[in-house]
Amino acid sequence: MNTATPTKGNLINSKKSLELSNLGYELLDKKRNILIRELMSLIDKAKNIQGKIDKAYEDAYQALQMANITMGFCDEIARSVPVEDSLTLSYRSVMGVEIPIVAIKEKNGLDLDYGLYTTNSILDLARQRFEEVKYLTAQLAEIENSVYRLAIAISTTQRRANALKNIMIPRFEETVKYITDALDEKDREEFSRLKVIKKQKLQEADGDNN
Repeated sequence: MNTATPTKGNLINSKKSLELSNLGYELLDKKRNILIRELMSLIDKAKNIQGKIDKAYEDAYQALQMANITMGFCDEIARSVPVEDSLTLSYRSVMGVEIPIVAIKEKNGLDLDYGLYTTNSILDLARQRFEEVKYLTAQLAEIENSVYRLAIAISTTQRRANALKNIMIPRFEETVKYITDALDEKDREEFSRLKVIKKQKLQEADGDNN
């Protein structure tokens, strides 16, 4: 049951609220569609990189296995590899959703972390393969995190849009109709009352003339 007081002021306010709710729904619907397109684009990229990264890991471990066979286990050499600290994280905004950008500074191919005298080209190949794995892993992490954030934003946007479409907009439409009908009925009653008054005055005037 609608409890709004049927006044012209409330009718104006209800119409404004209805207009804003419709506008809000349109904006949320557009935002949802844009986020979905961005999500689908990232999913395609993730599939592409996942295929590359699986192959890169396979090649890297094969190269490492060959290095271990030709040089013995490379534990000491592995410990000489410095900690990766060139990773940077920034963000870009897609319809208010912060999407991460992960970047790793690429190393010069000649900048080795071990000596050449006690190693061979097979170890160089293994190092190169694992460098590729590192960059692809950073790209995949960026995309997967972006997909996760977009999925949450899409779900939130959809809930808000549904609330406007299924709850708020029908409620304001009902209120506008209720107040409009009540005011129309009031106008009809007032019109009828004025007709009765006019008729009475006409009858009184006729009586006075007689």
